[in-house]
Amino acid sequence: MGAGFFLALGKERSVTVIGYHASHEQVPPGRLLAAVRLAETAGFDAAMCSDHLAPWTRNQGESGYAWSWLGAALATTRFPIGLVTAPGQRYHPVVAAQAIATVAEMFPGRFWAALGSGEALNEHVTGDPWPDKDARDRRLRECVRVIRSLLDGERVSAHAEVRVHEARVWSRPSTPPPLLAAAVSPHTASSAAAWADGVITVGTDAAASSETFQAYRRAGGPGRTVLQVHISLEDTLDEAMATAREQWSHSTAPAELMWDVEQPEEFEALADPTDENLRRSVIITASTQELAERIAELARGVDEVYLHHVGRAQSPFLHRCGAELLPALRGLLGTETSQR
Repeated sequence: MGAGFFLALGKERSVTVIGYHASHEQVPPGRLLAAVRLAETAGFDAAMCSDHLAPWTRNQGESGYAWSWLGAALATTRFPIGLVTAPGQRYHPVVAAQAIATVAEMFPGRFWAALGSGEALNEHVTGDPWPDKDARDRRLRECVRVIRSLLDGERVSAHAEVRVHEARVWSRPSTPPPLLAAAVSPHTASSAAAWADGVITVGTDAAASSETFQAYRRAGGPGRTVLQVHISLEDTLDEAMATAREQWSHSTAPAELMWDVEQPEEFEALADPTDENLRRSVIITASTQELAERIAELARGVDEVYLHHVGRAQSPFLHRCGAELLPALRGLLGTETSQR
């Protein structure tokens, strides 16, 4: 069985899990399925994926249904795969609980879900008002309570932030999978510590991600720390910068607006993809050694790190990972692959 988050709940391990991030916003589901298989062959220890209804920009141009894809991906690989999802609006928490239970029952010990408060980009389609951050956080906490109770086999009703009437989930795993908190700020990480089995954040700034993880720990948060890193690795630096600008420009929109934007076209209008701005959210390079050193700096003290190449062509990146990046990164971290 592959190494991943599920192995370490309550058991701290020295091995840093190096995972692959599968981006549904950028790659058609069939090609993404081939990519996650190639990632396992290349030597990654685990994988994770996004769960979007819409891409961030029109240039990305895709948005497959993550839950259908997960079944196929887990059935055709051996390592753990998780996803980041947002219960509460697009997904009623009972529907989310049933999906989590079904995947976890089919693939024991190989699945985890990170729960977040969501983005209007994916959630506005219900036509319901988009809540402010405090209301979204309250709704998320209520959804987590509902989901955990359903995974435990309870009959659940709720009448506050979400409405649930006498619900039960009948097909369940023998052991519920880990439910992580998705947090991009220390405040969110701290507030999630009361309910989460671990925390995942994203970034290219070691100090900022460390602050988020520390806030989670100070609040008593258990489990493992997980980091997602956006990278653009191409044959030349100019090509790497062009890939980041073409595919990940939305990351340069004002941070305070990211959660409230409804359409890809709006992200495009708000973006300011200068080289300097892009480098704040994406590691942009042509050198696998430089990339390994940057990732190693970010990964020190972190239990799991997931690499997301922001280009749409995943195969060349994955082949370079197998031949160059993963051996260099493991050498810097002082670890062997944790699954072989």
